[in-house]
Amino acid sequence: MTIDDFNALTKGDATELVASCADVPAWAADVAEARPFVDAEALHAYADERAAAWSDEQVSAALADHPRIGEKHEGEGASAEHSQREQAGVDPQDSEVQRRLAEGNAAYEARFDRIYLVRAAGRSAEEILALLEARLTNDPATELRVTAGQLREIAALRLRGLVA
Repeated sequence: MTIDDFNALTKGDATELVASCADVPAWAADVAEARPFVDAEALHAYADERAAAWSDEQVSAALADHPRIGEKHEGEGASAEHSQREQAGVDPQDSEVQRRLAEGNAAYEARFDRIYLVRAAGRSAEEILALLEARLTNDPATELRVTAGQLREIAALRLRGLVA
């Protein structure tokens, strides 16, 4: 979609499109309300700037729209499609990778009481596993900041994929 197409959407449709990138309703509504953008870069810069202000509560709530790494998104629609593409580097048929991810996800959830979120797009399963193991050593406050950063990266990549 071009920036002109995005600018021409109804506020509701623009909000829905942005929300498919990260389930942070206030952010999606803010980005939709800020239209029209002069170009796609202005949109992306504004969305990134506003995403930097996400609260811990908004980040935690947005995690509900993400599956565990190595698992399929249970929903339908744009968010599920994004997730499937992003996790393409994780082979669901590789039983060793699936075992390590399941163990790592369980350890992460026991330590931080939320799912492990990482920008999977462009990363191999080994990279994702290495990041998981490294992040298990973070303290809770640091890890929440890292998770927020990963969510922002995911949202930015998704929005760039939708509006060029």
